[in-house]
Amino acid sequence: MWDPEKYRSFGDHRSRPFFELVARIDAEKPRRVVDLGCGPGQLTGVLAQRWPEARIDAFDSSPEMVAAARASGIDAEVRSAEEWQPAPDTDVVVTNAVLQWVPTHTALLPQWVAALPSGAWLALQVPGNFDAPSHVAIRELAARDEWRPRLESSGILQPRDVLDPSGYATLLTAAGCTVDAWETTYLQRLTGTDPVLEWVTGTALRPVRSALDDEAWAEFTAQLAPLLRAAYPQRADGTTWLPFRRVFAVAHKSGD
Repeated sequence: MWDPEKYRSFGDHRSRPFFELVARIDAEKPRRVVDLGCGPGQLTGVLAQRWPEARIDAFDSSPEMVAAARASGIDAEVRSAEEWQPAPDTDVVVTNAVLQWVPTHTALLPQWVAALPSGAWLALQVPGNFDAPSHVAIRELAARDEWRPRLESSGILQPRDVLDPSGYATLLTAAGCTVDAWETTYLQRLTGTDPVLEWVTGTALRPVRSALDDEAWAEFTAQLAPLLRAAYPQRADGTTWLPFRRVFAVAHKSGD
């Protein structure tokens, strides 16, 4: 249950890593460009503008996100990362803030590289903040006796399996790529009464929202809000700073 409107409300914060990722892709005239995990599609159009002669394929596992993308004119399809395989003419793959939801992605990445043509590009960005106070608070609350029975199967109690930049560089180099990998911690300036809660509602709390009915969801977020306010106190000017670490890797497949 992704909320496209909630996600869009933080478009600037969420878009910046995408632009910084795509800027490192040095493809000139790709035949097919894939947006793997396109979300509501507002950034898929950027790929079409960057490479106007390419065929753009957009996929997302969320029907709600695909519906939002289609409503904005993006020809998106419902498909999971686990089901996807590159077409023979796929020259660019972009996957932005998606693979953290795919536990098997470290096994999938070498498979995708093997299926891509020589000279293809694969660019990924994943959040690297799963040990941040926000996510620790969510897991600790979900682990309480009141919530554990209802959230045990949601996956929220399991740590997300993402690598650091050297991990992705090692993995993709072994797959036959030249790799540019890095990380950035963005200090995001948020406003509002519970801005961090609003932020995680659009992403990290997705499994919780899917597992709970409306009444239980309201109670869970009511208990979470003061924990997040304590972890991220509001400044005198009414703003809240949210550090957000992200991990990037851009891989260029070497010639055979």
